[in-house]
Amino acid sequence: MLKNRRLFCALLVSTVVLSACGFKLRGSVLGETLPFKSMYMNFPGNSPLAIELRRNIVGSGELKLTDKPEDAEAILDVTNETREKVIQSLNSQGRVRQFGLYYRVTIRVTNQEKAELLSPTTITLKRDITYNEDIILAKEAEENMLYKDMQSDLVQQILRRIAAIKPVVAPDYTPVSDPNLAPINMSVPPSSKPAMSVPSKAVPVSGAAAQ
Repeated sequence: MLKNRRLFCALLVSTVVLSACGFKLRGSVLGETLPFKSMYMNFPGNSPLAIELRRNIVGSGELKLTDKPEDAEAILDVTNETREKVIQSLNSQGRVRQFGLYYRVTIRVTNQEKAELLSPTTITLKRDITYNEDIILAKEAEENMLYKDMQSDLVQQILRRIAAIKPVVAPDYTPVSDPNLAPINMSVPPSSKPAMSVPSKAVPVSGAAAQ
């Protein structure tokens, strides 16, 4: 009994440690209801966000990433990825006291027929950071850490939006009959006018024939 409890505690601790490090159990990222099984990621350059997103998707084992868009059932386009640092407040001497860090990304998912599976969606994250010119290096390290934290948060939000994609349903054009409408008779009704007789034309008889 004591041995089983120790084993259970060891497994529980291992799971918590792996979760804290960013690892997830296989099959727990995108689910099993995706309308596609392969995807091409169209990211600009060697984006750190793309690298982390790719690592999470590959690690889930639920979605195949292709090297060419024509080989994929779905295409993930990142039309915008920006980082911005904005002054939030100043101190009494007019020096910067606090910055606001913004991380924005706009994504869209389409299929091979160019139909939108996920319309253009912008995700914006923000973190605040105080500034102290006496410890510039420490503040730069803190800024990089906050951007890294926002990057990981963006990856999870993108994965959740991909997991929520539903199959494209073709519109139903089946006509609906209305019982209140009288049926339309397409047959041509007979004419009510009396038929007109055509008078016969008299044929002249020659004299020889008359005798």
